[in-house]
Parts: sequence; C-alpha cells; structure tokens
Amino acid sequence: MQFTQKSKEHIDACRFCWMCHHVCPIGNATGLERNTARARALGLSMVARDSVEYSEDIIGNVYECSLCGGCMTDCVTGWDPVMFTKEARLGAALDGKLPEYVTTMISNLQEKGNIYGAEKNANIPEIAEGDILFFLGEDVRAKGCAKNAVELLKKAGVSFSILKDEPNSGYSMDFLLGAAAETKAVMENCAKVLSNYKKVVCYDPADAKVMKREYKEWGIDLKAEVVTFTEFVAGLIKDGKLNVKNSGIEFTPQDSPLLARDLEETEPVREILSACGSIREMLLNRNYTMLAGNLIMNEYMPQVMETVAANRWTNAKNVDAKVLVTTSPAEYILLAATKPEDMELMTIEEAVLKCL
Repeated sequence: MQFTQKSKEHIDACRFCWMCHHVCPIGNATGLERNTARARALGLSMVARDSVEYSEDIIGNVYECSLCGGCMTDCVTGWDPVMFTKEARLGAALDGKLPEYVTTMISNLQEKGNIYGAEKNANIPEIAEGDILFFLGEDVRAKGCAKNAVELLKKAGVSFSILKDEPNSGYSMDFLLGAAAETKAVMENCAKVLSNYKKVVCYDPADAKVMKREYKEWGIDLKAEVVTFTEFVAGLIKDGKLNVKNSGIEFTPQDSPLLARDLEETEPVREILSACGSIREMLLNRNYTMLAGNLIMNEYMPQVMETVAANRWTNAKNVDAKVLVTTSPAEYILLAATKPEDMELMTIEEAVLKCL
C-alpha cells in the first residue's frame, strides 16, 4: 500500500490526536477505540512505514468509517481523516485486497445497476414532461420511495422528467473505492445522460454531493445545473408556487452531513420548515450535525447502523423534539426502523404536503 505524501502527513498528524474522539458516530455506536480517526490513523501509519502488512483487519477498519466528516469539522488544525481513509480504500482495491462484501456490492452495481442487488423498482414512474430531471438516486430506487416528492413537484406545477433507467451517479463507487478508474467511468456515463437536461434536481444529497463536487474535481463535464431537492423546494415556496400555510407544528431538522458539511447547505431546510411551522434545533445541528445512518454500511454493519440511528433519536429526545424531519433517504429509512413510539418522523416533502 503506497500513500501520497499529503496523506502521510495527515495520518502522522492524526495518529496521536484525540480532538475529534467524541464526535465519531461509529465510535459512539460501538464504543470501540478502533472506530476513531486516531486509531485508524495509527494503524495506517504503521502500514505507510512498512512496519505491518496491509492486513484484512486494518482494511476492515478502513471500511468502518462512514466518511461523514464529523472529525474534520471538529479539527481546528485542519487535518483530514476522510481523505486518507478514501485513499486507503483505493489502495485496497489496487492491491486486490477488497473485503468480500465490497466486491459483492460492486458486482451488484455492474449486474443490477445498484450495489444492493435489488431488482428494478416497478413503482418508479417514467415521466418525460420537461427539461428538468428529477434524479431519484440509488437508495430510493433500491430501498425507498419518492411518491410524496413527486406529488409535491406536481402540486407546484413543475414540468419535470424521471428516467425509468436512471444512471448511477457514482456516489456508492466513490464511497467504496474512492478515486478509481471504475468510479470515474460510472460518473462519466451518468454525466453523459444528464447532458440532455437543463437542470437536475437531486432528491438524495449523496448524488448532489458527487455531481457538484467530485465531478468538478475529476474534470467530468456536466453541462446541466445541479440543485438539491431542498434548495429547489425552498425556491418554489419563495416564488409562491407552493402556497404553504403555517401549521404551528414544531419541527426538528436532521441535517444530512452530506448537505451540511460537503455542500455547506444548511438554510434551505430551515426556510422550508419555518414556512410550515416553527423549528426546535438539536444541540448538534447544521455543520455540527451527527450522522443518523448510512445504507451502504448497513449492508455489512447493520447492528452498528441501528445504534447510530437510535443515538440520533436520543439526541432529539434530549431537546424534547416531537417531529424529526429528514432530507436524506438513507437516514429516513434507518431512522424509521428505530423510531420511538412517542415521536414522529417525516421527510421534508411530507412536512410541506401537510401544510398546503
């Protein structure tokens, strides 16, 4: 395993630092020191120095990170554990040492179009009504539902299209392999399809993240304007296309780390919920948010993901929240599976529809 000089510097800086120890959602869920940025850096530093082999255990530990970026947010010195963790995953691929569960997911993507191996969702409508593409994403097509989001756009009078055979954005490949040639090929294929549209509205923050950030970093030409679903809906309310009435309901937003940290978007969801009612914030909000779950990791760490979601419900309970609102399909699915009986969970579109 060969690390770049930049990654070596970040690994060396992180290996004995405890600054982000308390903010790792995986470490908090498992209670294991190995699931902190410090421990991961310590193991990889020995690999970088050829002191130990890039073993199955160290590689497994690399995949126990959600890449949520909480550690980066809490680091006042600017070190980046996400960067060297992704580089370590790429190294495992190049060395032919990927865990079996990763190779299975990659095979599923090649054969079924999604890493979960799910058959095509018969409930996904094919709509061809405009040059705005509503991009649903891998998680929704394999495990979720966007019926309410489609209904909301129709109520706003938006002319949009949905592809029956939607291309994969490349998010899951970027998560599993990082900057591999195979990842770029998936992204380039997606960009080619999206070039037929003027605007792409991403329902899933994961897809918006790779399209708005990774595509640019990798020099992938994406001619269409990409906007997040929350940004788009906030604009519809502001322009009067959605006549929202204040319901008096007190909503608590669950900020997606992908939106809040990767895309630095925190206010559209609050603009939407403020129009629909009032807001009660969790202590860890906006770019300091805590991950509520990751469906890719749920394939190989389901009990940990269950605890991650349950911990977020505890955070909500601690501020006496009653209605938790999500912007991420993955977080909604995992939070729904752990929802306390005395609390309510809504997607952002469900909150808006309730107030029309």
